[in-house]
Amino acid sequence: MGYAEVYARAVNDPEGFWGEAAQALTWSRPFDKVLDDSAAPFYRWFAGGELNTCYNAVDRHVENGRGEQTAIIYDSPVTDTKRRISFAELQDQVARFAGALADMGVTKGDRVIIYMPMVPEALVAMLGCARLGAIHSVVFGGFSARELATRIDDATPKVVVAASCGIEPSRVVKYKPLLDQAIEMASHKPERTLILQRPQSPCDLIQGRDVDWTAAMAAAAPHDCVPVSATDPIYILYTSGTTGKPKGVVRHNGGHAVALNWSMKHIYGMAPGEVFWAASDVGWVVGHSYIVYGPLLYGCTTVVYEGKPVGTPDPGAFWRVIEEYKVSVMFTAPTAFRAIKKEDPGAEHLKRYNLDHFRALFLAGERCDPDTLEWAQKILQRPAIDHWWQTETGWAIAGNFLGIEQLPIKPGTAGKPTPGYNVQILDDNGKPVPAGDMGRIMVKLPLPPACLPTLWNNDERFKESYLSAEPGYYLTGDSGYMDEDGFLYVMGRIDDTINVAGHRLSTGAMEEVLASHPAVAECAVIAVADELKGSLPMGLVVMKSGVNMDADTLSKELVTLVREKIGPVAAFKLVAVVNRLPKTRSGKILRAIMRKIADNETYQTPATIDDPSILDEIRDSLTPLGYAQGRQQA
Repeated sequence: MGYAEVYARAVNDPEGFWGEAAQALTWSRPFDKVLDDSAAPFYRWFAGGELNTCYNAVDRHVENGRGEQTAIIYDSPVTDTKRRISFAELQDQVARFAGALADMGVTKGDRVIIYMPMVPEALVAMLGCARLGAIHSVVFGGFSARELATRIDDATPKVVVAASCGIEPSRVVKYKPLLDQAIEMASHKPERTLILQRPQSPCDLIQGRDVDWTAAMAAAAPHDCVPVSATDPIYILYTSGTTGKPKGVVRHNGGHAVALNWSMKHIYGMAPGEVFWAASDVGWVVGHSYIVYGPLLYGCTTVVYEGKPVGTPDPGAFWRVIEEYKVSVMFTAPTAFRAIKKEDPGAEHLKRYNLDHFRALFLAGERCDPDTLEWAQKILQRPAIDHWWQTETGWAIAGNFLGIEQLPIKPGTAGKPTPGYNVQILDDNGKPVPAGDMGRIMVKLPLPPACLPTLWNNDERFKESYLSAEPGYYLTGDSGYMDEDGFLYVMGRIDDTINVAGHRLSTGAMEEVLASHPAVAECAVIAVADELKGSLPMGLVVMKSGVNMDADTLSKELVTLVREKIGPVAAFKLVAVVNRLPKTRSGKILRAIMRKIADNETYQTPATIDDPSILDEIRDSLTPLGYAQGRQQA
């Protein structure tokens, strides 16, 4: 069947479609019902069924004769380390790690926070939790102690697993002091922490709480896989940049395993035994889905890369990895290719490598600009495919489907809706808009397997955040349109969030930090265009009257403050001190207008603006920063 037939079947007969897909996995107890809608809008996939995700991702392959196949390739140019781990070796390590957790009292349903860099032990920890039926929550190593503390309080983990440090090209990031600070700040206190000592920066262990990884593994007995309900959570993943009570996206074991296993063949065109490389981090949803679970469930080899696209050591880093490990398909963020293009526009480094076995490049994390997509296709002479998904969905909402039918590649589009997602473009009144017209991108319920069934311990917020905009629909939070051929164009967030190098960050979180400075009266954060990262946050701040501080000093202090409170992932470096902010007469700050001024885009002065003359003042304030070069008012 071609794409149209497969998509129609998934939308019209979801129970038949996903029930068939579920047969590819091993179930310890068959499910009673493919889709349980009795508690809608809280839909449950594969109700009554039991399975173990770790068994399906590891043990099953060993039992089926793949024990000697490489499961994980670890390549770390920042530490000059390379390792291969077979499925049989992975099975032993994961079973022992599960035993070590069990020795600390972790059982089915307990939470374990994982605060690790890009090392194979991070995958062992995730799979070890899944083996026990414990719920893991991975926190990206770049987040601050404050962010880690909020997640500790929300997930209430029994154990935190961490490394002593992470390695960046120019520095060593010590994780243990951040972990100690976070535990001190948090109301909930984990019973144990399990620490992987890295030779680049070993740490002191606190007696009675901290346990050494190597010693715990040596003392542990291998633990069997624990069957869990298909509707039991496998993990919690917090959306980045959330303030107050964080939003913990929940993923259920059954639907997660079925959808990711299906996606490896049908979206990415992979075959078991081939090498798949998602150049991401296990702290993000891409790392969960396509460094860890997707490839291993399908019996592929996965690459764990601790390095950068450029600078470790040069812009040929990706090409070396693809050649050396015979990568078939790669998945990364457009930012990585913008960085390579910036450093090596003629792709001279590519000429040193043989990529004959490489089939396709997939891009996601932010909208890929057509120039970057076309450049990638030109230099690789392979399909370069932009596709779109979210932390909340866990896998692609729209894309191109190499294992079904390769669709035409249209730069600027995210492809067509993935089978299982009934994507519709609705106006503010809930009516479908004509092809080519902008609207809210919505998905008709039920969402397919692997999408979030709710938020951790917060059903009401789940309904309020995602289901309240239009009855019977999931609000993606993005706006866009579909063309006459059914291709989806995702044009940006409906609300004010900033996408920095694929990481979605809340402007509200950054504004909260800026506003906490004693010299700041009010502020706004907008996204300004950046050639490398797609977008960068810019703070516009109004100083309090009578404050004796120059603008440069304030700007530096605010940059430092955001780095401390949110972390370097925010890439916050731009601050403009302004006399006032443009607002509507009702007091709403006009962020979209300021963003257009900064990026030299044409804009229409809104009729509701309180004082139009302020827009010229904003332009004058942004020009010294290299923005707002020309007057573009329509």
